[in-house]
Amino acid sequence: QLHLVESGGGLVQPGGSLTLSCEASGITLDYYAIGWFRQAPGQERRGVSCITVSGDRTHYADSVKGRFTMSRDDAKNTVHLQMANLKTEDTAKYYCVAGVKCEYSVVAGVNYWGRGTQVTVSS
Repeated sequence: QLHLVESGGGLVQPGGSLTLSCEASGITLDYYAIGWFRQAPGQERRGVSCITVSGDRTHYADSVKGRFTMSRDDAKNTVHLQMANLKTEDTAKYYCVAGVKCEYSVVAGVNYWGRGTQVTVSS
């Protein structure tokens, strides 16, 4: 069963904005720290952001800090990643991940992965 489904990816021009969503089914996100990873072809999968179980703290990779904002809506069993001032370097497939806790911008103790949504930033 697929427990996490990402959506909202697409093509956007540099400087533009895009919001990704991660909807959970069969699990309750209240129990987990949630993060976003991204991976471009030929590159390692890297942590982008992580929000704590309680939602009281959010962490971001230096490359996206100040441009990306993560939030969680436990009532809707959904998390979001708002991306602004997008750069070509942000082009990647973005994955939603649920785990035990945040270690900086990386989820530790991963339990579930989504299948990803593609974000392409191009002029």
